[in-house]
Amino acid sequence: MPSVGIVTCMDLPEPDPDERPLLDALRAKGLDARMLAWDDHSLSPSAFDVCVVRSTWNYHEDPAQFTHWLREADTKTRLFNPLPVLRWNIHKRYLREMESAGLPIVPTRFLDRGAPADLSAVMRGEGWSDVVVKPAISAGSANTRRFTEDQLDEGSCFLNALVTQRDMMVQPYLKTIEEGGERALVWIDGEATHCVEKSPRFADDDESVSGALAIADDEHAMLRRALGIIDNDPLYARLDVIRDDDNALRISEFELLEPSLFLVQHPPAMDRLVTAIARLAEL
Repeated sequence: MPSVGIVTCMDLPEPDPDERPLLDALRAKGLDARMLAWDDHSLSPSAFDVCVVRSTWNYHEDPAQFTHWLREADTKTRLFNPLPVLRWNIHKRYLREMESAGLPIVPTRFLDRGAPADLSAVMRGEGWSDVVVKPAISAGSANTRRFTEDQLDEGSCFLNALVTQRDMMVQPYLKTIEEGGERALVWIDGEATHCVEKSPRFADDDESVSGALAIADDEHAMLRRALGIIDNDPLYARLDVIRDDDNALRISEFELLEPSLFLVQHPPAMDRLVTAIARLAEL
């Protein structure tokens, strides 16, 4: 019986609604499917024919150790997404590459760890009066805060405390997100399956999402453009987009590492992922 490891972490910072339904569906397909916590050193990826990274939502706490685990796992099993895709997606500097490739991202200023950081100068220089400050390596909106120009002192303290430890990002807060939300476009095994709308989320907020929605034509085109810059075909992907004041799409994140795929909201997407994993496990 082919074996599948669904890669997670020992202590999930929040529940994964897809975890149990995915395990049940894989087992119903005749697979030996079990959870594998990357940070549980008593477990080895070598016990599985394939390992699918799904909810490693604490990786940002020790990205170097997580990257080491991925490299080791890649020598012991077949890893999905492929290792080059996972490594590329850990640090949000990938947004720079996407912008260089002509893709429209949410405007972003990166601040290197240990470098002087002046939030007031960034906001003044970019003409931003309302910003989101977050780490360049993060999951689940950890250490993500919104600050207006009236909160500069608080925002500066927040940024300066974090930039001593990690690379940071500053982006304008796009108020259009309050009207249509951030749209998460899901791609599984070569096909765009569905999307959901996500409410704005900051540190300590619970995630709030819609049911499954259809992907608009321009969103589908943007998703294909984004996938076109990856050398290795991903098993799964999620492109998060926001419309700006001109109704044009802007990419906020391209999730290839551990995104929620909202499979419970759209059973056909669950079926497609399970079928793909079964095929890969039997190769």
